[in-house]
Amino acid sequence: MIRRHDRPEHVGSGREPARGRSGLAEPRTGDAPAAVSGPSTVGLPEAAPERRSGRPPVPPPAARGAARPTPAPRPAPPAADAAGEPARPAADVAAEPVDQPPRAPGRAGRDMAAAVSVGAGLGGVVLATLLVWRPSFLLVLVAAVVISIVELSRALRAGGQQSPLTPVLVGAVLMLALAWTRGASGLVVGFLLTVVAVLVWRLADGPVGYLRDASAAVLVALYVPLLAGFAALLLVPDDGVARVLAFIVTVVCSDVGGFAAGVRFGKRPLAPSVSPKKSWEGLAGSVAACVLVGVLLMILTFHGPWWGGVLFGVAIALTATLGDLGESLIKRDLGIKDMGNLLPGHGGLMDRMDSLLPSAAVAWLILSVVAPV
Repeated sequence: MIRRHDRPEHVGSGREPARGRSGLAEPRTGDAPAAVSGPSTVGLPEAAPERRSGRPPVPPPAARGAARPTPAPRPAPPAADAAGEPARPAADVAAEPVDQPPRAPGRAGRDMAAAVSVGAGLGGVVLATLLVWRPSFLLVLVAAVVISIVELSRALRAGGQQSPLTPVLVGAVLMLALAWTRGASGLVVGFLLTVVAVLVWRLADGPVGYLRDASAAVLVALYVPLLAGFAALLLVPDDGVARVLAFIVTVVCSDVGGFAAGVRFGKRPLAPSVSPKKSWEGLAGSVAACVLVGVLLMILTFHGPWWGGVLFGVAIALTATLGDLGESLIKRDLGIKDMGNLLPGHGGLMDRMDSLLPSAAVAWLILSVVAPV
């Protein structure tokens, strides 16, 4: 039998077309009608084939062509940054406070604005105590010595030297009091008593590290309160205020002259392994500034010879520089930058006392010779 293709076949049932009693297929549309039992279905639309599979019914052609609702677009995932982490939304980033960039240090490696402000404040305190009531300067000196001892002792402890702190603090107050009341001999006696107290105090901790810890404590007592005692000796005479101011002003001029000359002309390092920023040109600037100030002070204030001012200026410039280098050497050995962080732009108080301490002893000695009382 020839199968016609102008009419779609039933699908889904899998059955062949019904056959009549004669075994022939039933007549299709356009053929001669044949007698069949039952009601005729010619000319009527065929029923939709029955679907026996589990799939959902296929929508009619009209429904297929109908417009479908467009789904809402999904938000794109955030792009990943260089580290592989998802990038944060721009709104969240904009809402966060923007950190201010740190202030760039000056050529000296310090915040010069803070350093100048703190230096001016300290100078004002010293000047006020000297001009208002002379003995009040001793209270400022005692406070500075105590803070410096604590800073230096903590730095030594961080380096492994367990320096006894209590006997050194008590001995420092004793040394300054004896220097004010008994002069140079009282200062020396106070230092010797402090050394004995340190040696006895350290016995309680046993023999392990005894020499190391006792030596560190003696170094602290020698470096800070003994040298600071000469500032108290400068204050003892009737013109003690002028002597203390001359000593402090000359040290400040050494720092300013060395800084200005070093920044402007510094090329040859003075001690590169200890303080790379110090130069021979800076040292020359310190000497020149100190000599100029020393001559003026010697002639106008103490009425002494001009050469005494030259000697005073050169000695202060050298001892101030050596004192700064000496503390830098200690800090290099301990692996620290500053002795503390009490003074913004300076570090610790001990970082400002380094050039003053040895200069006090030299100033007292030279003024005692060229400008005796």
